[in-house]
Amino acid sequence: MKIVVYGASGYTGRLVVAELARRGTGVVLAGRDLARLRAAAAGAGVPDAEVRVAQAGDAAAFHGCDVVVNCAGPFVVTGDAVVRAAIAAGCHYVDIAGEQVHMKRTFDTFAGPAQQAGVSVVPGVNDDGLPGDLLAHLVAEQTEAVEEVVLGVHLARGDGAPSRGTLRTAFTNLDTFRSGGLGYEDGRWHDDIPTRRVSLAFPGDDRPAPVRKFPLPGVVTVPRHVPARHVSGVAKAEVVAAFSTITPELLDAVPEGPAEDHRRAGRWTLVVEAAGREGDRARGVVQGSDIQGSTAVIVVEAAHRLAVNGAVPGVLAPAQAFESADFLDTLAPHGVTWAVDSV
Repeated sequence: MKIVVYGASGYTGRLVVAELARRGTGVVLAGRDLARLRAAAAGAGVPDAEVRVAQAGDAAAFHGCDVVVNCAGPFVVTGDAVVRAAIAAGCHYVDIAGEQVHMKRTFDTFAGPAQQAGVSVVPGVNDDGLPGDLLAHLVAEQTEAVEEVVLGVHLARGDGAPSRGTLRTAFTNLDTFRSGGLGYEDGRWHDDIPTRRVSLAFPGDDRPAPVRKFPLPGVVTVPRHVPARHVSGVAKAEVVAAFSTITPELLDAVPEGPAEDHRRAGRWTLVVEAAGREGDRARGVVQGSDIQGSTAVIVVEAAHRLAVNGAVPGVLAPAQAFESADFLDTLAPHGVTWAVDSV
């Protein structure tokens, strides 16, 4: 097995390389800067790992590999080129994108080419995209005739700031964060579709918290496997404000990423609620710590599963590529907990 990480010298890319090294997986580091790639390999404890200098659309950089893990954001800028190159090289593909525009474009553009090439493309494999999608699938199974699915997120970063790459990506997608992004209704994705929820109960809170529309990846993926009429994403007001008020000055001021102890202190929580047309409801919660570290574990697990077991060819939501409960259970040793209940 050989997995290539594009954008391997970035903050999260280095964590992905380290996780692959921990699992003893053959890893290739790819990106634009040879010195940074070699430093990333050494920092991950694999100084002799193969490095390949390549631009985003260079399919030759992926030849001989089983899976491409794309960690090079902003994905709305370079994501198409990496997906196209992975398909041309005959590789399965996963990325850590949380950008709705990139994800929807991947489904719209590459479903046919991926099927023809016999490879699986799974975008949005990160700390909220994959767990939220898998949890929504499990929650919907507890609901008859699903009318609505609402995904909610809360991030408690402790003393740790987002990485500079995350903030740069958010700034590139600033209009999406300010508008709240896409909603889904009756077969249509559009940013003019509002959320129906103004509050949502999060674990540990005394009462439901006010929420606002937020561009979660699950809005793009969940309707691919859950026959809901309406799907929306929301977040607590402070999370919405943090992502919608990013400035160039902030990008210049933050370090490349939080220190390890601060990173591990961060917490993430996803809540998914489904409502049936007959009034029945179900709810699920998944929680974890270390936002960037969890993303590395999740995307490496996904890449391993594609390399070993494959999936149906095409562009897939996480729940179409992987068995939902089994994947979530695999994350338990890394501090991820989940539960689904009827309401």
